[in-house]
Amino acid sequence: MARPTKNSPTLILMVRHGRTPTTGKVLPGRAAGLHLADSGKAEAEAVAKRIGEIKGVSAVYASPLERARETAAPIGKILGQKVQIHKGLLECDFGDWTGAQLTALMKKPEWTTVQKAPSTFRFPHGESFTEMQQRMVSALDDIRAKHPGGIVVCVSHADPIKAAVAHAMGTHIDLFQRIVISTCSVSAVAYSPSGPVVLTVNSTGGSLADLRPS
Repeated sequence: MARPTKNSPTLILMVRHGRTPTTGKVLPGRAAGLHLADSGKAEAEAVAKRIGEIKGVSAVYASPLERARETAAPIGKILGQKVQIHKGLLECDFGDWTGAQLTALMKKPEWTTVQKAPSTFRFPHGESFTEMQQRMVSALDDIRAKHPGGIVVCVSHADPIKAAVAHAMGTHIDLFQRIVISTCSVSAVAYSPSGPVVLTVNSTGGSLADLRPS
């Protein structure tokens, strides 16, 4: 394998954490104590095997939340990498909406704004979507600077990954809700001096071994 240079693209694999007991039911946010369900643990093992086929992974990072760290653990194990925690990969701060049932939130008049004009919305006593995107993109910039020309796995959450993918595509944050990020899916972006190239989004099966810019 050729040794990477300063102009070699850095490949970032963004992995959403596995399923939890509240996935699709509750907006968990940053609340502590939410662990993977048995199905989520199986998803984490499966995505670890897929990523394990990739040669030359430089590092594995994870959000500090339990569900992200538990997803990253088998990835780190199969790659022989210690999982590093990066706060920039955290879930969006949903403020007063943290822990609320999604069925109740969907009845709020603000829900339409969240879906159709997220750039104008801030969660009460929480983060705005724009701030979340800036934080996530800055975290990826920081990680890329530490691993120039390398391959890095970042385990995070649905909304931050969607926001990062939208940014890489040059898509306005108001359209990021159109992107689907499933549990334990892989979204890959190659960052080079000429800009990012989105290689795959929401990949949930098949080989990842040949991911590279064309």
